[in-house]
Amino acid sequence: MAAVLWSIFGNVAGYSALLGCLISAIPNAFLALRLSVPRRDPGAKSLVRAAYIGELGKLALTVLMFSIVFVTVRPLAAAPLFATFLVTALVPFTGFLLRHEQHEVQDTVDKHGE
Repeated sequence: MAAVLWSIFGNVAGYSALLGCLISAIPNAFLALRLSVPRRDPGAKSLVRAAYIGELGKLALTVLMFSIVFVTVRPLAAAPLFATFLVTALVPFTGFLLRHEQHEVQDTVDKHGE
């Protein structure tokens, strides 16, 4: 998306879009890493604690990265920045929707015996 915006609208829109993607992807990667790292206690309480800490860290990283970008990057195009941030943040939900559709198709096949 950043490359498309870069080629259509120019450098400012392109790097603003790239920064928006990174502001969304890096905190999400932190959360994923936080949840996937093995813990000493493999119980549910430990996993919930890791999820809470991961979400707080994700929120803190997002706020920090937005702050850094708005203070240091000049010129900045806000619309591409926020648009790519939102699109990148919504990518996991498309995976859930595709998986749900795949299960519905499989259930239909199972019911009809095909």
